[in-house]
Amino acid sequence: MVRGLKIVEEVSGWLRILEDGSVDRTWSGPPEVKFMAEPVPPHIHFIDGVATRDFTINPTSGLRVRIYKPKQDSENQTKLPILIHFHGGGFCISEASWFMYYSIYTKLAKSVPAIVVSIYLRLAPEHRLPAACDDGFEALLWLRSQAEGRSHEPWLSEDGDFNRVFLIGDSSGGNVVHEVAARAGHVLPDMGPLKLAGAIPIHPGFVRAERSKSELEQPESPFLTLDMVDKFLKLALPLKCTKDHPLTCPMGAAAPPFDGLKLPPFLLCVAENDLIKDTEMEYYEAMKKAGKEVELFMNYGMGHSFYLNKIAVDMDPKTGAQTYRLLQGISEFIRNH
Repeated sequence: MVRGLKIVEEVSGWLRILEDGSVDRTWSGPPEVKFMAEPVPPHIHFIDGVATRDFTINPTSGLRVRIYKPKQDSENQTKLPILIHFHGGGFCISEASWFMYYSIYTKLAKSVPAIVVSIYLRLAPEHRLPAACDDGFEALLWLRSQAEGRSHEPWLSEDGDFNRVFLIGDSSGGNVVHEVAARAGHVLPDMGPLKLAGAIPIHPGFVRAERSKSELEQPESPFLTLDMVDKFLKLALPLKCTKDHPLTCPMGAAAPPFDGLKLPPFLLCVAENDLIKDTEMEYYEAMKKAGKEVELFMNYGMGHSFYLNKIAVDMDPKTGAQTYRLLQGISEFIRNH
């Protein structure tokens, strides 16, 4: 019972649907990890080399972004690449301000260095797909308006390099990366003064209706269980759709063929022990077969979204080392494009 109401659906401690249709996203799992899902207030002054601020890009809908800006040497002020980040959470949970994202994206902003623009995506089931993808594409259009001088956010207009814009997303945010890149190539082949230089899906939530071998054999983790895969996507996908939907299975028969997509260079990041590794690799092979420019970055011995687990990153040397490798691999891809 929550607030005296009966729970009609629950997902692995992350989310509960109540009998009146409302959604409770209070973390109900182990209390020692609750801090990772709590918001970090923005700070426009630099803390540990990074400043952050929240900005509303659409006053009508309330769509917001969180911007991370790394501190630069006053004698070496250069325009920085811009990373548009889409958070994960199975389209149903998490926020751009959560500590787990703040922790890793402040590190990435400094290591590239780059300006990171993380989108507060609308969540299902209140906002089913394609809502999150629509938000992601709107953020890209907003960034184009910055490049054209039609709108003005000083951290971007003064410090950002609009010729080097990258899409990056974790888990379900990786699905948004693919969809936004595909829309940009189809709807906006000429982005004007903005250039989409690359796309980086990290452990994307690419699945099929039929269980893969890795789903049946790999260990579950707090960041991904079969319960989460099934229930989150059931809540997120359009009604009566299966996981074979193009937004969750872009390499499937129902999706537009990759051959016809105009895509930027991709860096696909995969974890060896990820529950959904097999379908992520299907995506990689389909991209290669279609002649798309795609690199594969593999973290061996790691599970889904391991780098977001701040406790493991700090306490387990192997997880810490693999997180550093991942950040270095992403930074190198960005520097090369």
